[in-house]
Amino acid sequence: MASKKQQPRRRTGPSMAPGRRKSCHFCRDKVAEIDYKNIAQLRRYISEKGKIRSRRITGACRRHQIQVAAAVKRAREMALLPYVG
Repeated sequence: MASKKQQPRRRTGPSMAPGRRKSCHFCRDKVAEIDYKNIAQLRRYISEKGKIRSRRITGACRRHQIQVAAAVKRAREMALLPYVG
């Protein structure tokens, strides 16, 4: 029998995507609480259709993404942001 030298399998998929992971914008600036009245900042986290963008797209950490979602929902309720685009 001819023994072939086995090479380790390469991992593929989203976990091995090229490039660096985005760092959280709020963690870099040491933001403790996200303000729902800061519409210019919140517009970065909603799509053209008005949907809240995911962590994977925004690069926000889990804690701040939850705060962003709550702030967007609060701003929509106060009619500062639209529900639809």
